[in-house]
Amino acid sequence: MIAIVDYGMGNLRSVEKGFQKVGVKATVTANPQVIDDAAAVVLPGVGAFRDCIRNLTDLSLTETVIRSIEKGKPYLGICLGLQVLFSESEEFGTCKGLDIFRGKVTRFGTGMKVPHMGWNTVSLKKRPPIFGNIEDNSYFYFVHSFYVVPEDKEIISGTTDYNGSFTSMVWKDNVFATQFHPEKSQELGLRILKGFGDFVKKA
Repeated sequence: MIAIVDYGMGNLRSVEKGFQKVGVKATVTANPQVIDDAAAVVLPGVGAFRDCIRNLTDLSLTETVIRSIEKGKPYLGICLGLQVLFSESEEFGTCKGLDIFRGKVTRFGTGMKVPHMGWNTVSLKKRPPIFGNIEDNSYFYFVHSFYVVPEDKEIISGTTDYNGSFTSMVWKDNVFATQFHPEKSQELGLRILKGFGDFVKKA
């Protein structure tokens, strides 16, 4: 069973329904024990970085999520679930993240239309196993005002162009995370959720 972490933010039900559509068992939960016992963890989210970290902390979920990742449990971060993996965000002043990956979360530049919203392509730098045979430069759905800047460029598995290139997908070992929303990206997004489910079965 895959645990979708409920920390009071994000479109959790649409992620759960996406997994259901591809025949993958996933449940929305805020129970640390259920997350500990799960085969994999999914952290979706939209909204502010600081609110996410505060809610995870208030619900005693921060250490649970970090422990799951460190134990090698498959992890899928979506949008905010990607951003919180990093050391810090400059959104509304500096806020510390989970520090799984060194790097920061920064805002798109002035003069750009923010948020970056709608369909855009992902250029693959290295193909994560959950991506299967999805073609390079396929379109996915984005909605965000901030993006990640990893210190370790080796974890970057996909980039997207929005008045310059930014990291839209990372992958290292058991950790996969996307800035785009698979659950809103129609057939290709569902294929990613199915790919994650298949990866979990093999892990």
